[in-house]
Amino acid sequence: MSNNQKKSSAKVFGIGFHKTGTSSLGKALEILGYRVCGAVDIHNPNIKEQVHEIAYSLLDKYDAFQDNPWPILYQELDQKCPGSKFILVIRPVDSWINSIVTHFDTRDTPMRELIYGVGHPKGNENIYIERYERHNSEVIEYFKDRPNDLLVIHLKEGKLWEKICPFLEQEIPEVEFPHVNKKENKKIQRAFKNVKKNLKIFSKK
Repeated sequence: MSNNQKKSSAKVFGIGFHKTGTSSLGKALEILGYRVCGAVDIHNPNIKEQVHEIAYSLLDKYDAFQDNPWPILYQELDQKCPGSKFILVIRPVDSWINSIVTHFDTRDTPMRELIYGVGHPKGNENIYIERYERHNSEVIEYFKDRPNDLLVIHLKEGKLWEKICPFLEQEIPEVEFPHVNKKENKKIQRAFKNVKKNLKIFSKK
């Protein structure tokens, strides 16, 4: 964490769907001094009935929130936490759905079933795309008369600190904006794991 500390007591909600850069946003908010809550109870079989209770129970413990279930609760959170700031991270739909299918494939979770109506994206691409595009449109429509409460960003646009910090009334930190889960990083991590695995095999011979 940098010396730059958050000045406002307003909550910050990242309401972009998963695989749009939620982890990078979360890391950026941590750098700015926020206590960040990420994904919650994604495997909870009762998440549909309990999502509001679970989310509300965390509001006093954290300053900022990203990943699921926060995007689908933005209207309720706006009413419950007046004065909050909302950040919608978007991504071109083609690259988004490719990332979603690659990452989640045919694996089901109760959280994805709650969001999309079906728990896995492979074979249900059109359902996922429709929900993703509808969410982004509805968020923008909801905040259309409140430009100071919603920031829409794309992580590949660049100059992200210059967009986020004025929106949150923060000083721009003297560090690069974090980019988490880049393909290059994942390739390095896989290569490192393979080296460790081979070393273990070699040591057993």
